[in-house]
Amino acid sequence: MATINIEGESAITCAPGRRLVLCIEDAGIDILHRCGGNARCTTCRVEILDGEPGVMNEQERERLAREDELAPNIRLSCQMTPESDLTVRVINRLSATDLDDAGPRPEEW
Repeated sequence: MATINIEGESAITCAPGRRLVLCIEDAGIDILHRCGGNARCTTCRVEILDGEPGVMNEQERERLAREDELAPNIRLSCQMTPESDLTVRVINRLSATDLDDAGPRPEEW
């Protein structure tokens, strides 16, 4: 079980093999995920502040490569399954938008 320290929030836990976006959302943090966890939109981006986020899968690598000027510590939480403790900053929150919902809930892997 990985402990995820979220900047400005309490620490949460994330079970092995579980998508980080689901762990964050299930902890009551209003992270956006407009494409439903399919690595299409990048609204679920997190900034890795500390820890080793693990290897990027091909979908995540290809999607992030299409963005200009992203720092190398930016990851898609819908594609990550943390295996070790991390400190992250949630970049896009529903409460900071005029949207009605965060997007379709990503499926469990």
